[in-house]
Amino acid sequence: MPEITVKRRSNETDITLELNIYGQGKYQINSGCGFFDHMLELFVAHGRFDLKLNCVGDTQVDYHHSIEDIGICLGRAFSQALGERAGINRYGSIILPMDEALVLAAVDISGRDFCRIDLDFSSARIGDFNVELIAEFWTAFARELGVSIHISQMSGINNHHIAEAAFKGMGRALRIAVAQDESLGGQIPSTKGTIL
Repeated sequence: MPEITVKRRSNETDITLELNIYGQGKYQINSGCGFFDHMLELFVAHGRFDLKLNCVGDTQVDYHHSIEDIGICLGRAFSQALGERAGINRYGSIILPMDEALVLAAVDISGRDFCRIDLDFSSARIGDFNVELIAEFWTAFARELGVSIHISQMSGINNHHIAEAAFKGMGRALRIAVAQDESLGGQIPSTKGTIL
């Protein structure tokens, strides 16, 4: 599978992203936000995706534009890498523990975008990162890829652990969903005959 490169430049962000969805979990990530770098590192390491990302954004405003636009670029890269979605599992899910936190992550690469994030944070920020941007990121990603995403917290107290479980879980769930199912023989995993 060739590496996919996506570039996006606007008045708010300048992003270059390189992705291999069937990689080894290697990464070089600079989102402009240390906490979000950490979350993306967890996502790609557990998904076994290779990701190089550089984002220069208007962080003097806040992180909103950078986080949302990275979601757009990453979703586009996954979509390009998957092509017609032939032979993939399509579905993936996991219940992932992170110490006291327990989070369900589930995906359906269906061609339809939906994103539901049920995470119960006790504060609005983790460091200088606004936790509402987690939903913004995954919503943008879902729209560009055409994937239904559910991330639901089953337990958890520590905000960092809850966020970490969500990103690790999404990495693991997507790793399952994009994997090739040999029994399909390269067919599209839908009775419609198409996912796009």
